[in-house]
Amino acid sequence: MTADDGHDGAQYLAGSPVRVSILRTLRREPRRPADLTDAVDATRTTVQRILGGFRERDWVVKRDAAYRVTPTGKRVHEAYETLLDEVALADRYGRFAADLERVDAGLPPEALDAGELTVATDRNPLAAVDRLTELLREGRDAEIRAVSPIVIQQFNRAAAAALDAGAEVELVIDRDVAETSVSEFGPATDRALDDDDATVYVSPEPIEYGLFKRDDVACVTAYDRRNNPRCVFESTEPIVTEWVDDRFESLVADARRLSAVVEEA
Repeated sequence: MTADDGHDGAQYLAGSPVRVSILRTLRREPRRPADLTDAVDATRTTVQRILGGFRERDWVVKRDAAYRVTPTGKRVHEAYETLLDEVALADRYGRFAADLERVDAGLPPEALDAGELTVATDRNPLAAVDRLTELLREGRDAEIRAVSPIVIQQFNRAAAAALDAGAEVELVIDRDVAETSVSEFGPATDRALDDDDATVYVSPEPIEYGLFKRDDVACVTAYDRRNNPRCVFESTEPIVTEWVDDRFESLVADARRLSAVVEEA
């Protein structure tokens, strides 16, 4: 038996929300057809027809005038509910996952179950920027690790506020961001070079996604093709925090200090 053998059954169940509702209702407790019509808001004829389809597939049996789900029916229902959950997850995290996959970030798929997402929208295009800025500003007396493919004034000001409040900041940027920082954000660059609590590394390779770690909070930021931050995925779960730490250490291992890059330039 192959996966294709179950296609007809899957298509049958997915073909009507009422079918799913009836199977879900019978999972809770056996019911008579008349009880099902009220529970799922369907006509008795529709309910009888669906119950007949379920009986043909051995998903339900009739006993003592009530219909009961069989063990195979329970497995079918559980698998279908899992599929619905996965589709809902894809709808919620689709853009974030696609942007990270496009740049080969390597975030484990199971991590998507372990966090919350802030998404930039047409109505709030700065939602992701605002969330990252807030996390930075809240970093008083904290050890902050970050990776960023862009430099903007909001991030510079938030990082300065964190440093003023006693934070220690480690940041990885790429060469393009370093050049922009030197040419357009002189005061912020000077502080990064002079402040003992700030360490900036320059990656030899382009950076295409963002990372942030503060205490037990870790974030992964997905950027669109124009390098706008679109989604911030935030979590305190080890599967995310440990992955962020590993990626940060890997980038630092291949990077050079900003001071060395500036001196060379």
